[in-house]
Amino acid sequence: MQRKKFIIGGVLILAAVVYLIASSTKANAEYFMTVDELNAEGAAAVSKSVRLSGAVVGDTIQYDSSTLTLTFDIADVPGDNAQIEAQGGLAKVLHEAVVDPTRARIKVQYEGVMPDLLRDEAQAIMTGKLGADGVFYADELLLKCPTKYEEAVPEQAAAK
Repeated sequence: MQRKKFIIGGVLILAAVVYLIASSTKANAEYFMTVDELNAEGAAAVSKSVRLSGAVVGDTIQYDSSTLTLTFDIADVPGDNAQIEAQGGLAKVLHEAVVDPTRARIKVQYEGVMPDLLRDEAQAIMTGKLGADGVFYADELLLKCPTKYEEAVPEQAAAK
């Protein structure tokens, strides 16, 4: 009888632990999306934690240094690296995304110091949430500027 209570208690504790792990993992899940995919989600994407990637549209960059508020638009780029390489590489894909007015775009707002790499055609990778107003509120912002490193690549390859 004592052993049966012990087994039942152990099973209940194990079930509680499994439930807590499953519920916290689902609640903290981040989805990696492109601008096109986020726009397609519509209202279902509002307040969902998302990692978003796109090309910075340079003429939309606005920064208020008194409130540390940065806003800019990003244009849709493919999320698949193989697709990016097939289209001519990251620099070309980012350029085409910015100059194509038919590409899906979304406004981004970020609170913080303006990053040095923020410029036209940079790749922005952000974590945040889509607001009900259609603005993506970024908590984290990472920028990649492939044109900055293009000239160094042939020299590095030749040195090996």
